[in-house]
Amino acid sequence: MSRGSSGVTLQQLQYFIEVAAEGSISAAADLLYVAQPTLSAAMKDLETRVGRSLLLRSARGVTLTADGAEFLGYARQVVEQVALLEQRYLGRPPSRRLLAVSTQHYSFAVDAFVRMVKASGAAEYEFSLRETRTWDIIEDVRTLRSELGILYRNDFNRKVIDKLLRDSGLAFHPLFVATPHIFISRTNPLARRDRVTLADLAELPRLTFDQGANNSFYFAEEILSTLSSRQEIRVSDRATIFNLMIGLDGYTISTGIISDDLDPSIVAIPLDADERIEIGWIGHSAIPLTEQAHRYLSELRAVVAGFGVTLLGEP
Repeated sequence: MSRGSSGVTLQQLQYFIEVAAEGSISAAADLLYVAQPTLSAAMKDLETRVGRSLLLRSARGVTLTADGAEFLGYARQVVEQVALLEQRYLGRPPSRRLLAVSTQHYSFAVDAFVRMVKASGAAEYEFSLRETRTWDIIEDVRTLRSELGILYRNDFNRKVIDKLLRDSGLAFHPLFVATPHIFISRTNPLARRDRVTLADLAELPRLTFDQGANNSFYFAEEILSTLSSRQEIRVSDRATIFNLMIGLDGYTISTGIISDDLDPSIVAIPLDADERIEIGWIGHSAIPLTEQAHRYLSELRAVVAGFGVTLLGEP
């Protein structure tokens, strides 16, 4: 592959990061206060200099090529390091902090996000936390809408999830393994039990998170999704599922880790089931994480460890 004769400029990297984030050259041009033709020419020049196609252009906007996704990871690293250098040696104010995370509906992921924002001490930041569907989490990370994704796998869905991640150029990094619990209202009669069985749940509404068009058992956010239930309600957000736990004595199956600060009306009761839930984070295989992403993962591990859970993988 040929290489351009001139080096890549910091401004081009900053432009490229904005274009990738917006998925549109015109939208990025508005945010950068530059003319659209100028930005478009800068992106073409960047591709010429690196000798690779970084963007796929269409009438709907732009998306990253495989080379573009890898290049974006390194571009973010360079821009972040320059900002740190200017802050330390030139007395510049801290740069605007950026991070986007997509996750299944876990309170510990929210708790860690809260702690990260509070600990950042940044005067300016732009953080994004999306509680969303399993397929969308993978798509968000694949397209770099989010840098990190938080989801689970187990013996039932592992092959499907791993293949989808592999085909998307993503990798799963285990955080911890949980035993199944049910989440129910504190007023539910089962809340006084030390453990419950599947038979105990037979007359209660089962609450699950809707997976939209990709409503496969393999993408279900709850284990044991193939078991039939006489009463089932699908919801799209955590606030609704908690309200239904309280109003209808419904239940959902999850990890057992729940923050009293965020969810004081809900309790977790162990479920007798021969299952394990492996929670982990996903990211691009070939793209190093930004410092802000590392900070979030550090907070996430600290939150989980606070519940006495044994952590897996790298610190």
